[in-house]
Amino acid sequence: MFRPIELYVGLRYTRAKRRNHFISFISLTSMLGIALGVTALITVLSVMNGFEKELRERILGMAAHATVSGASGALEDWRAVAEAAGRHAQVVGVAPYVQAEGMLTAGEAVRGVLVRGVLPEAEPAVSDVGQHMQAGALTDLAPGTFNIALGRDLARTLGVEVGDKVTLVAPQARVTPAGLLPRLRRFTVVAIFQVGMYEYDAALALVHLDDAAKLFQLEDAVSGVRLKLDDLFSAPRVAREVASALPGRYWVSDWTQQHANFFRAVKTEKTVMFVILTLIVAVAAFNIVSTLIMVVSDKEADIAILRTLGASPRSIMGMFVVQGSVIGVIGTVMGALGGVALALNVESVVGAIEQLFQVKFLSPDVYYISDLPSDLHGADVLRISLVALALSLTATLYPAWRASRTQPAEALRYE
Repeated sequence: MFRPIELYVGLRYTRAKRRNHFISFISLTSMLGIALGVTALITVLSVMNGFEKELRERILGMAAHATVSGASGALEDWRAVAEAAGRHAQVVGVAPYVQAEGMLTAGEAVRGVLVRGVLPEAEPAVSDVGQHMQAGALTDLAPGTFNIALGRDLARTLGVEVGDKVTLVAPQARVTPAGLLPRLRRFTVVAIFQVGMYEYDAALALVHLDDAAKLFQLEDAVSGVRLKLDDLFSAPRVAREVASALPGRYWVSDWTQQHANFFRAVKTEKTVMFVILTLIVAVAAFNIVSTLIMVVSDKEADIAILRTLGASPRSIMGMFVVQGSVIGVIGTVMGALGGVALALNVESVVGAIEQLFQVKFLSPDVYYISDLPSDLHGADVLRISLVALALSLTATLYPAWRASRTQPAEALRYE
């Protein structure tokens, strides 16, 4: 069977038992180093993808994919806007909302809050807050009852539970014979939710849409309409299409604008982590340089004989490129298989370690995400593998070139 001489000799050198066991040890170390680096890269990026996905789902469980609001602040024709937006093929949920800042008091406790008025029957179409109720239900927010649902941390700060009374102070003032006084309203706590995001659990209060409109003097108007899409990543395009289809002037925004800094920070962290861990792979890959340099020195006589038999410098270079590439390929394949296996089972592996050593890496008392989520992307595995192979191939070039420059007469002088 025909095989190129470069491939045949390169593979033979790789399989052969070397007289210098130190060279074999360096080769094995390089291979394991590449495998560990690739495994670490795949696992860490998968965990970061998992955290990003988990946080995105928790944020978008409360924040809409897109919102339409009035150019002047209040949206008076919200029913027509909701109907027009709902006709878009990618809009799967529409719900009006009233949003304003206020202040909640209970006894001596005072806390600034974000008040959101919702329609309990329409809210599940755009958010998941109803699925995170620890006490009570979203449907307990009946119109005219002035009931309120609080985040878990907000309720703890105010020292209230279901059935207690709180006072909501609105920023709008009212004129009385005694002068300007803030608008106050007593609310009954009927539900407590916990979505796992501190900004919502510690500062959000939900009331019925009609009660919020009455308190903030909006009459029949609302702050805007929230939209849920079938594909959240198409939100910028869909938001523009909805805006162009609406008559008149409206403000249209999407989640990528509202949380741009947060997701940009996560993306930057992933990029930096990729660069840092790639250096681990680079260090292991460039151990191939020292391995091949020693192999070249050990095989000078063989190289000289091959040259005298007619092998060209290019063929000699190819032999050592094959040998170094085999180390890189085996290390990369081992690392990719190990990384995929670890990324798919990282939660159970971490759980077993925590149980074995009786420790908790992410305490639920401190972190809202107490497990290590993992989201393996095939594109990440391919990219990391290609980078590792490219670094391994690059590391073979100088030793292979040096081998091709071997002079037969010089190498065989003392043989």
